[in-house]
Amino acid sequence: MSEAAPRSAPEVTPEVTPEVTPESAPGSSPAPRAGRGVGDTRDVKLLWCANAADSLGSQTSGVVLPLLLLGLGQSPAVVGLVAGVSTAAGLVLGPLVAVPADRGARKRVMFWSATVSALAMASVAVALAVAGGRPSLAHLLGAVLVERTATACYEAAARGTVALISEPGGLPRVVAGLEAGDRGALVVGPALGGLLYQVSRALPFLADALSYAVTAVCVGAMRSDLRAETRTDPRSESRAEMSTDGRPAQGGPASQGGGPGHRPARKSGRPSVRRRAAALVAEAGAGFALVRTSPLLRLVLVWTTTVNGVLAALYYDAVFTLQESGHGAAPMGLVLAVSGAAGLVGSLAAPGLTGRTGLLGASRVLVGVSWLMVPLAALLATAAEPWSYGALFGGFCLIMPLATVVLQARAIHGTPPELQARAGSVLATAAGGAAAPAPALAGLLAVHAGSAAPALVCAALLTLLACRLTFGGARVLATRVPARGRAV
Repeated sequence: MSEAAPRSAPEVTPEVTPEVTPESAPGSSPAPRAGRGVGDTRDVKLLWCANAADSLGSQTSGVVLPLLLLGLGQSPAVVGLVAGVSTAAGLVLGPLVAVPADRGARKRVMFWSATVSALAMASVAVALAVAGGRPSLAHLLGAVLVERTATACYEAAARGTVALISEPGGLPRVVAGLEAGDRGALVVGPALGGLLYQVSRALPFLADALSYAVTAVCVGAMRSDLRAETRTDPRSESRAEMSTDGRPAQGGPASQGGGPGHRPARKSGRPSVRRRAAALVAEAGAGFALVRTSPLLRLVLVWTTTVNGVLAALYYDAVFTLQESGHGAAPMGLVLAVSGAAGLVGSLAAPGLTGRTGLLGASRVLVGVSWLMVPLAALLATAAEPWSYGALFGGFCLIMPLATVVLQARAIHGTPPELQARAGSVLATAAGGAAAPAPALAGLLAVHAGSAAPALVCAALLTLLACRLTFGGARVLATRVPARGRAV
């Protein structure tokens, strides 16, 4: 992948049919989870492997892509434009691609998206090797855009996979395994990318292509077809066969034989492109409708967007401060390495610390983590040396997996299987949208109010978030959520 931003807030995995909402019709049965039984453990391990390979490739090539563009004589503005377009592609395409994934094409979308990404990165590696390390800008930008678009499709389709291959009781363990893969990649990937780049400009992109190939193989080897099975209410089907006045509806079973005055219904032609596009947008909007009406998912949305934006602002504030004090790129690499290692430890410990706490205990974990982040953010206002930034960011990444595992597991369990991808795309888009302007806002605060201002503002935002969770928000997390997604 082309970006190496550290993953901070949870990526919730919630899927959709256009008519489904949290208040599903009474009498409808919960959708059975696909892929249970013998294949569960195997498919979970394959998912972990696919995620770890994907994340490692992302960090390996993402850290050197800006260096490559700058080395080819491109301006920082071009580098920023590439990053911005790549991010925008993911935010726009995610909710739309989630629709076919929820309709049953999840596995195909994941497999072919990873395959296309592998080919795109392989073409960059070949061009770098053949052209003496100086490929054409058009080829490089085209390949990166194709890879980023395919990656957005993969990520959108992948949301909901956990719910289909894991029993509800195993959700924290599966989510923690995915989080550990991300954190481990954050530790190893940048260093590996820098090392490979010193040997040859082509090697980091070749490694990324191979990581996508591993991801595609793992997805293809899963025994589950990753389809969310749904059951319809028989009463609604019988009502659909009757018109509003109680007589058989046109085209219903009682009208098939014709009769006096009976006219066969006209066969409608194939829907126009405009109607199909409108239907796609409407179905994508079902995820937004679910998040808007679900107190649980609204809680996840608020926590995720706030924490993502805060961490992005704090990270860039650290970059600005260290640069002003004369430190080079190596200290920031140290901060990232320490943060990644702490996040890996937290991810590995999270299942044991949260798996046996129950719903009430899970809400207490979320409130506790939210309050612990406040002093860490405030202390960053006084930090000036790399070791202090490393220690404080390490503290963030050590405790955050606890909240991440709690939120993801509850959101997955509380979202209907056929709504997972679209609701998850809404949450991911909101989190990405919150993080996008954070660096610019941090820069403005640092310039006009001093280098400590971004950290103090972030501490204030985290205080408001912790207060919200303390006074009522955590009760939402502690409610029992049945399979249809409505808290009771």
